[in-house]
Amino acid sequence: MDLRKVSDEEKVNLCRKYFLGGFALLPFLWFINVVWFFREAFFRPSFTGQSKLKSYVIKSGIGFLVWFAGLTTWIVIYQKYRASWGEIGDRISFVIPLGQP
Repeated sequence: MDLRKVSDEEKVNLCRKYFLGGFALLPFLWFINVVWFFREAFFRPSFTGQSKLKSYVIKSGIGFLVWFAGLTTWIVIYQKYRASWGEIGDRISFVIPLGQP
């Protein structure tokens, strides 16, 4: 998508939609929101709605970082303790790894 062809009002609206979409368990939308609109929000000369755009970009960045930290924490805990959880560890696994029980 070429943001140069989109009006400022549409950019704010699209940024808002991506921000709200992240709450539907789609945190990659928050990441995309930050990547696409960071330059528009912080490095472009001031325009109407830029404060809203900044707000959405900052909140999207925070939301993505929280999701990323939570997911990383879960992965580390699961990989470290899955074997000691016994049957429960195996039941919540998609693929049961071979090795020590």
